[in-house]
Amino acid sequence: MIALILAVAVSLFLSLFATPLLIKFLVKHQLGQFIRQDGPESHFTKRGTPTMGGVIIVISTIVGYASAALWMYIHQGRFPKVSGLLVLGLMFFMGLVGFVDDLAKIRTKQSLGLTARAKIIWQLIIGVVFAILCNSFPNSDGIFPASNHISFINDISVSFDFAGKTLGTILFIIWVNLIISAWTNAVNLTDGLDGLATGVSLFSFSAYVAICFWEFTHSCHLVSESANVCYSVRDPWDLALIAGAITGACLGFLWWNAAPAKIFMGDTGSFALGGAFAALSILSHTQLLAVIIGGVFVLECVSDIIQVGCFKLTHKRVFKMAPIHHHFELKGWAEVNVVIRFWIISALCAGIAVLLFYGGWLQGLVFD
Repeated sequence: MIALILAVAVSLFLSLFATPLLIKFLVKHQLGQFIRQDGPESHFTKRGTPTMGGVIIVISTIVGYASAALWMYIHQGRFPKVSGLLVLGLMFFMGLVGFVDDLAKIRTKQSLGLTARAKIIWQLIIGVVFAILCNSFPNSDGIFPASNHISFINDISVSFDFAGKTLGTILFIIWVNLIISAWTNAVNLTDGLDGLATGVSLFSFSAYVAICFWEFTHSCHLVSESANVCYSVRDPWDLALIAGAITGACLGFLWWNAAPAKIFMGDTGSFALGGAFAALSILSHTQLLAVIIGGVFVLECVSDIIQVGCFKLTHKRVFKMAPIHHHFELKGWAEVNVVIRFWIISALCAGIAVLLFYGGWLQGLVFD
């Protein structure tokens, strides 16, 4: 428990006090956000606000987890586990794609950075490598970081192994890439108002702290052999530490990102957080439960898909503007009201997901 507190505290402290330094650096070098011209007019005043704040979120998360890992090594002789390193790796490299995208926007002085094709290609490359690594590095019990099963509160009967080893592996890689692409783009779409994506991420990763901690305390490797309800997740403690570090980093960053925002996370932050969320859902065996945990992310993404699809088919718009947070702005809601109400929805989604997860354990739906 001390390690978890340390991960949260260090990442929170670093994010809270290092962000102003980054703001000064970005302002000095005129690295500011460019606003889309078809957006709400009230957003035009945000032009030039420092962006790429996601750098602090990523660094704070890594340092927070490293601090906890160092404490465990000194006091317990325990090394970081591969699952934690996989989450950090996906978070870092997805954040790197977002960082390049942010730089491209600043260089071209437009709200468009990398082309959609370039983003997809890089996401695909990183996703394939991540998926392959998830099926590598078995521990002494022969358990891999990820499972070839589709999961809800734990693995369900649907497995990719039905297609044979080779084809099953290919299907698993495709499935993992769909998850990564979906969550990175969903978080990216949510990052459109001051503090919106940061606050929603705060609640979503807090849920994963609770879930992964519960998986750790009820791991099949820790409970007695007579227990018939346990979790076969590979490294739940490391997953809980990283979820805690991300939560702390988001909380510290939110101090500066809340309206009126002094800095934006940019694609650097949204891609990194989306990658981390995807990795946690895969490695904690909660891929479908993540849809509930990240309910606001899903809502934002689905609203954009509906808007684009309907316009192409009927040349009519369902919403005044997509993603849906802009729809409510154009209906007259103040930006801060939209953000706070979406935070409330996110908190409810996270709470419902945790209750469903706990309910599954009470009903004995989780077995080794």
